[in-house]
Amino acid sequence: MSQAATKQVESREPEAATSSVTTAPQLASNGSVGATQTATPERDNLTGKYEQPAPYFLVALDSAERLLAYSSETGVNVDDATRNSILEARAAGTQGWTRKIASNLLAGLGKIAAQVKPVTAESLKACSAQENRTVRTYWIVAISLAIFIVPVSVATFVTSGIADAIRKDIITANELAVKLGSQLGPSEVSRSTTLAPNDNDGSGSPSSLPPGLSRVDVITELQSFAATMRAIDTRGRQLNWLIFHAQKDPFLELRSDPVKIKEKLQLKVPLPANLAVAANDRIAVYQDVRSFAQGVVDSVSVFYGAITVCILPVLYALLGTCAYLLRSFERDMSNRTFVPSHADSPRFLIAGIGGAVVGLFNNFAITQGASIPPLAIAFLVGYAVDVFFSFLEGLIQAFTKDKTSSTISSPSTATRRSPELEAAK
Repeated sequence: MSQAATKQVESREPEAATSSVTTAPQLASNGSVGATQTATPERDNLTGKYEQPAPYFLVALDSAERLLAYSSETGVNVDDATRNSILEARAAGTQGWTRKIASNLLAGLGKIAAQVKPVTAESLKACSAQENRTVRTYWIVAISLAIFIVPVSVATFVTSGIADAIRKDIITANELAVKLGSQLGPSEVSRSTTLAPNDNDGSGSPSSLPPGLSRVDVITELQSFAATMRAIDTRGRQLNWLIFHAQKDPFLELRSDPVKIKEKLQLKVPLPANLAVAANDRIAVYQDVRSFAQGVVDSVSVFYGAITVCILPVLYALLGTCAYLLRSFERDMSNRTFVPSHADSPRFLIAGIGGAVVGLFNNFAITQGASIPPLAIAFLVGYAVDVFFSFLEGLIQAFTKDKTSSTISSPSTATRRSPELEAAK
């Protein structure tokens, strides 16, 4: 090859290289080969200057500025090199970014983040931007739960107290009814239907009482019996109102007439000469009152018992979770470490499951003489989920221990019996 041809080839190589360099940006702008590299910041290889900084550079700058402002407010000492690297990056704007500025910014961000840890740029942003929204959400959930929990808890407490009072009054009234019947005797009641009402003299009169029994004592017992019966009727109507009148009132037609309901439930004035008649009449009315009250108590036990066992523990567990989240939020906000988390929803779900399981148990023994009711345990389960898991693990260990002990004792029993079997053979 001649020298002229060689020089011609050499002169074409720089042109080809130049053309290849100049066509790369053109390909990128046309969206072909360079289209896959749009996320990479465009930088001049000779000067190291970016034509447009990458988005994550701007995010890093924003985070560094937040941490720098926080360190200034709290008195954290930041070295001049770190501070200047952040300020230079902000001064560069969007056109003056170089490789050195970006490198210094990332290094400065790492140093200042280590100094203010556990506070992060994300937590500072969340504390300033999402405080009201988060508190409002927690308050809405807590108030919604309280709107249902408070009335139902009060109603459950009230119905339990009234039902217990009715049971005690029924026992007292039954004893008085038996006592009156045994004192007056069946012959006294039967004679009251055959003898004339004005025949009050002699031993055959209706007013005669068994020897040793005072008329005053019988009247006192009748008054106590009638008062207890009226108390049962009043409490029964109160309970019936709390279960939306599910039980039919036997005296519903008489309630609107004060005179008739008074004659039905109170002793007649004056009392008849034959006290057995008054006692027999009160006992007949008492049977209707007792049937009504007992039916109301049974309905209340089923209705509110189901709520107490199945619904309230779940709600108390959710309320405990709200209390825990509000306490954690208050602590994180004061420490400027609050970060929104998606783990709140699973925590509510776990609390609901734990509350449903806790409702299956009656009481939880802490020590030999102390126990906690299920609703308190449900609240603790929601507040500290670890309590629930510790309880389940304790049950599992108890069952496993019993199974292991029975398995270990089986070989020893077989070993003790084997010589006897061999001797028998």
